[in-house]
Parts: sequence; structure tokens; C-alpha cells
Amino acid sequence: MRAENLAFMTGLPDGCCQLIYADPPFFTGRTHVRGNGAQTLADHWPGGLGGYLEFLRPRLRQMHRLLADTGVLCLHLDWHASHYGRVLLDEVFGYANFLNEIVWSYRTGGVARAWFGRKHDTIFVYARRIGGHKFNLRREGTFRTDGLNHDEQGRPYKNTRAGRLYFNAAGPALTDVWDIPFLSTVSLERTGYPAQKPEALIARLIAAFSDENDVVADFFVGSGTTPAAARKLGRRFLACDRSDKAVRLARRRLSGTLRPAGRS
Repeated sequence: MRAENLAFMTGLPDGCCQLIYADPPFFTGRTHVRGNGAQTLADHWPGGLGGYLEFLRPRLRQMHRLLADTGVLCLHLDWHASHYGRVLLDEVFGYANFLNEIVWSYRTGGVARAWFGRKHDTIFVYARRIGGHKFNLRREGTFRTDGLNHDEQGRPYKNTRAGRLYFNAAGPALTDVWDIPFLSTVSLERTGYPAQKPEALIARLIAAFSDENDVVADFFVGSGTTPAAARKLGRRFLACDRSDKAVRLARRRLSGTLRPAGRS
């Protein structure tokens, strides 16, 4: 729904969310625009960094209140202010409730000439109460095995000239560095909304920190990636954004009436 997220969260009951994914503005100092030139997201802060942190602090406090005892918060930032974000999280959630600093590594953008290329975002993961939080171990290299042959042990394989090519359906356990491609300009998932995140990234967080029928929330919903991924994984969701354009886009995405911006 369209709402200012602090007011929206204030009206929700304690402990109503299992997972909150928060993707606030990154303190870039830029105005992000869609391909048609219309302003979509202004990331400017009166008072500079102090004003930005005072924007985040009360929202993080509300998110802490809204999490169930088994709940988890994932705060997505980049190099502009991630270090300050972690200090705020330690203040609000407590240093001992830190779970992970996930590095989302991607390859996009130009080549830096005065420093190493900045090609990652950071997702800080904090538990409402460490030790009581939900965590479903995820593994790398999970292949779709439908349409493949299966041997007598049920292992998936494909026939090749060299013999059977077996697929490792499990793979090693995931670490905190995730190599998930950024959405290309021709991706059928792309909506045209600036700073859109890949559904694969959000789906991995949802699968790891919640179960079916749990409530997943995103109070900076943007293009609607979180509710779209949550619904596919059988989770309930809460979502809001103060932008009319974002809410309309997210609703069209969920209803299946949105034409992908990446389609030629």
C-alpha cells in the first residue's frame, strides 16, 4: 500500500513479522530516474549524513519491535553508508544479535581509474533474539533436475558422448559472499524501476530466514521484488512505499499485468 513507512510500521502489532528486508536509499546524493526521464527516487538528505542516520534510526527501532522472537532483519546498503548502518544496528538490535555481513558481488557498470571498482553491496543480517532465530541452510549449485534422467539411486544425469554427466543437486553450503548477477538491461525481470534488485537475491534471503506461511515485510518496496518472491515461496507479505509510482508498479507486477522493461 502507499504509505510513509514509519507511520505504517507504528500502526502494526509487536512481533508480526518473521523476516524484514530493508532496502532504503543508500545516501548517494543522486536523483535516480527511469528510462523515460521521469524522477523516481531522490536520495538527497538535509543535514547530510546526520540527517540520513536520523531517518534510519526510528525505522530500525520499529523493525526491531515488529520482528517475532524467531525473526530476522536484512538491511541492504552499499559503500556510501554501510559502515554507519552497522553501528546503528548494533545500537538498536545489540551487537550480540549480529548474524552475517553478506556481500552481494556483481559485475556491472564502468571501470574505475582512481580506485578499485566498487562491485558489491552489503546486507547486514541481525536476529531479534540470537539462538532463537530461524535459519534454513542453503546450498550452492542446486540444479533443476526436471527433464533429466535418474539412475537407480535417484541421482539426476544427462547422457553425453563421453557417458553420463551427473549433476550435484546439493552442492556446498553457502557462504556470506553471493555471486548473483545484476539485472541486465534486457532482463525480462526488469521493471524499469531504478536500483531494482534481482529476485534471486531476495528469494535466497526469504528461503533462509523464513518458512512457508510466515510473514515477510518490505517497507521500502520499490518495484515489488520482495512480495513477488515471497508469494512464489508460499510466504505472506506486508509491503508499503511512499511513492505512488512504486506502489502502482508493484501492484501490476503482482497481478501479472506488468510488461517487462527489458523485453525487446
